[in-house]
Amino acid sequence: VQLVESGGGLVQAGGSLRLSCTASGRSFSSYTMGWFHQAPGKERDFVATISWSDGSTDYADSVKGRFTISRDNAENTMYLQMNSLKPGDTAVYYCAVSRYYMSRSPNDCDYWGQGTQVTVSS
Repeated sequence: VQLVESGGGLVQAGGSLRLSCTASGRSFSSYTMGWFHQAPGKERDFVATISWSDGSTDYADSVKGRFTISRDNAENTMYLQMNSLKPGDTAVYYCAVSRYYMSRSPNDCDYWGQGTQVTVSS
C-alpha cells in the first residue's frame, strides 16, 4: 500500500491550498481516509476524515468551515481544500487510511503517507 501526498507549500495568512493524497496497492472501499497534522514539538492531531464507502465526513473544530475533505473514488484520490489559512495551521500534513469507521485517532491508522509541509506566514 502506498499513499502519496502533494500540494503543500508556503502561503500567506488568509490564502488557500489544496492537498491531494493518491492511494494504491489495494481496494479501500471499506476504509476511512483522513488527514492529520503535526507541528514541531507537538503530537500528530486529527484534521478531517472521510468514509470511502458512504462519503461521510468529520472535521476537527479548529478547521470546521475552513477546510473541506473530498474524494474521487475512480482516481483513488482524497483531497483537502484549505481556505482562510492561519499561521496556526502550519504543520506537516499526513494522509492516512484506517479500517475503523470515521476514527479520529492516529493510533487507529493502518497506513500513512510521507507528509507534506504547509507553512502559513502572517
